[in-house]
Amino acid sequence: MPIANALLSASIGNILAIIVNYYLGVFLYEKTKAKLFRSKIGKRSYSFGHKYGYFALLLSWLPIVGDPLTLVAGLVRLKFVWFVIIAGSLRVLRYYFLTFL
Repeated sequence: MPIANALLSASIGNILAIIVNYYLGVFLYEKTKAKLFRSKIGKRSYSFGHKYGYFALLLSWLPIVGDPLTLVAGLVRLKFVWFVIIAGSLRVLRYYFLTFL
């Protein structure tokens, strides 16, 4: 039972952390959208991130790379529900495998 409690606590905490990162990205988008869309590279980067963002979220379970990816997901305005389903389930699976290995 203590293992299940640890797994549940770690998963809930990590899902809350990725939600905070997502909304930090949304906040950054609101603050920088004028500057972002002023340049050609900014427009291309935004469309690239929006197009391939869900595939990039498949790497969000990685410890160092995952948190910046969740922030970028908010910056490029990926759909929140799909973001939580993909990134959240991968985080839960990561802790599940770490617990039972």
